[in-house]
Amino acid sequence: MTKKVKFINTAQSAFYATVRKRVDAYFTTNQLSKHANAAMWLKVAFFLGAMLSLYLTILFVPLNQYVLLVLAMVTGMFGAFVGFNVCHDAIHKALSANAQRNKSFSFVFNLIGASPYVWNICHNIVHHTYTNIAGHDEDIDVAPGLIRFSDEEPVNKIQRYQHIYAFGLYSLAMLSWVFRKDYKKFFQEKIGEHVNTHPRIEYFRLFFYKSIYYFLFIALPLIVMPITFWQFFIGFMAMQLAQGLVLGLVFQLAHVVEGTEFPLPDAQGSIDEAWAAHQMKTTANFACESKLAAFFCGGLNRQIEHHLFPKICHIHYPAIGKIVRQTALEFELPYIESSTFTGALSSHYRMLKKLGKEAYRLQETHPKPALVLVKHIPSVVV
Repeated sequence: MTKKVKFINTAQSAFYATVRKRVDAYFTTNQLSKHANAAMWLKVAFFLGAMLSLYLTILFVPLNQYVLLVLAMVTGMFGAFVGFNVCHDAIHKALSANAQRNKSFSFVFNLIGASPYVWNICHNIVHHTYTNIAGHDEDIDVAPGLIRFSDEEPVNKIQRYQHIYAFGLYSLAMLSWVFRKDYKKFFQEKIGEHVNTHPRIEYFRLFFYKSIYYFLFIALPLIVMPITFWQFFIGFMAMQLAQGLVLGLVFQLAHVVEGTEFPLPDAQGSIDEAWAAHQMKTTANFACESKLAAFFCGGLNRQIEHHLFPKICHIHYPAIGKIVRQTALEFELPYIESSTFTGALSSHYRMLKKLGKEAYRLQETHPKPALVLVKHIPSVVV
């Protein structure tokens, strides 16, 4: 049994108080809303419009099968981009000051294959609170037995090659999400230390909204498109694998790169650092100066700012990032970042190799002492 984690280093709490005060002052001084601005609403329109256009083109425009295959992959990628740029902010209530508007855009998450209700529990509540803490943050529990992200997990022979096959597994992320993950998380007794108690209506919504997705992306194409089942299957898989790979790469580069920590609580469930300091040590940015990364990743390339200020729309992250970096420097806290996407990808690759191949080699050369059970034989008095 794991105990509920407590962050107990109050001496570090001044960092969060200071950076929050400075960020609030930035918005007040510049008379800005923390929610979407005009540029952000243009992004929302672009990604939703592009996703809808791709979907309708595949369904109703007579095209060569190879062109359709490429469009299926691009549709999968844009499914991820819609999740990053629209749904992610909406579910965090960062997109708009209007609660109903956030709820409406959160609903789009269902149409790209995932439950916003389950995501809110797994991501907003659990992951954002217990980032990179094994046994609590289930986002680092990827393919148990195949992928190893923590030094505390035992390492096996297969994981020696995780730096080779991990990226292939990441591409399966969306397939798992669509057909397995949401159901599994929903019916678990607990997610991390969060006890699942769902309103009755959420049982209906889970299955009803999943059925809408299955109809739109499985049944309807088979009904209206002049294709065989196998052609459909190849296109559907191409879409899912493309979407999964984009999702997997962006999420893993935020927390599993060189420099990030995977702290564990003590026997009492305590971690000797403040929550905000913990976020700085377990989270990383990448390609912060890239306008392309900022546009497509929806601020997820700036996870440090996102974890500290999840209710601020990601369109503002470049501006507040300067404040966060300077304040972290003053408080001698790390600000982990890779200047490019490829740099972060290389760092993640090295982490996979270190936690797999190198860890197994170390285990073989320095095995832990075996636990030997000795049967006590009583002495005999003659």
